[in-house]
Amino acid sequence: MSLSDPLGDMLTRIRNAQRARHAACVAPASKLRANVLEALRREGYIRGFSTEELRKGVSQLRIELKYSEGQPVIKEIHRVSKPGRRVYSKIKELPRVYAGLGVSILSTPRGILSDVEARAANVGGEVLCRVF
Repeated sequence: MSLSDPLGDMLTRIRNAQRARHAACVAPASKLRANVLEALRREGYIRGFSTEELRKGVSQLRIELKYSEGQPVIKEIHRVSKPGRRVYSKIKELPRVYAGLGVSILSTPRGILSDVEARAANVGGEVLCRVF
């Protein structure tokens, strides 16, 4: 089965698992997905993730979700730049999610960074998703 938006699929799996109060969810593995999950882990939105190899050449990511007092830490997670409409942002025009309470995840020349890290590194790039 081919997906036109693999990152959007992973974000939907996370959103659905948190609504169902699951402790973890799985998604097919890729470097982009792993880098986005690493940015989410650095910002404190997930506990962590690990790569599990199903068979040679095929692996999946096991994402450990985070809850605070029984409520999901991720209240909203949306894909911004989609295959049909790419969204890029300069450093001075980086979006602030809920006045800085949330984060945007960007694909920059320095790798996948949160908006806070991108401002510190003074780089812009493609806005992949917003998390609050």
